[in-house]
Amino acid sequence: MKSIIKISLSIAAGSVLFFTGCNSVPEKKTVAKPTKMVSEESLGLRKVDLYSENVVTPDETKYSKEYAGSGKTIARAFQDAPPMIPHDTEGMLPIQIDNNQCVGCHMPEVAVGMNATPIPKSHFTNFRPHHKFDGKMFEKSIDNMKNETAIQEKDTLVNARFNCSQCHAPQSEGQLVGNTFSPDFTSKDGASKSSWNGSKLTEGLDTILGE
Repeated sequence: MKSIIKISLSIAAGSVLFFTGCNSVPEKKTVAKPTKMVSEESLGLRKVDLYSENVVTPDETKYSKEYAGSGKTIARAFQDAPPMIPHDTEGMLPIQIDNNQCVGCHMPEVAVGMNATPIPKSHFTNFRPHHKFDGKMFEKSIDNMKNETAIQEKDTLVNARFNCSQCHAPQSEGQLVGNTFSPDFTSKDGASKSSWNGSKLTEGLDTILGE
């Protein structure tokens, strides 16, 4: 009889411990608050909080007023980057296919004498496929499955390159944000010249001879 009582007491004690453990509430952990907060003034280029629209003023744009041919050049931002325009463009924009003042100084045959950067060979090369069209029937000259490209060298600017300001833009003085980018040029004169010429014009292209 004593043995049965001891066993019953042991079971009862175990049950109490089991249910007590199941119903116990885990201890709450204190989460540390962040010590550094991001201020509204540091977001974007505004430099003021998000509620002060009446005092938001953009930084002044200061384009160069140097005359064309002054000799000042701007280093390229990266290898083969389109050169920035270092001179005043007043009266030169917008560029039109039949009114392009840039070619007066930058055509290769006159650029050296005008102290200007000559237009590269790539701008006289047509990379677009030369399809056939007689006014009625259109016929493709390429195989779409081969991703072919027709190469045509010309003496004049190709139509895809006449709009100089599509890639070349004036450089405004000053800096809106900090810039830690450091270019790694693949050619020794990459900061001043393009390497996209000669065999590199067709490097990696499945080309066909244009007409």
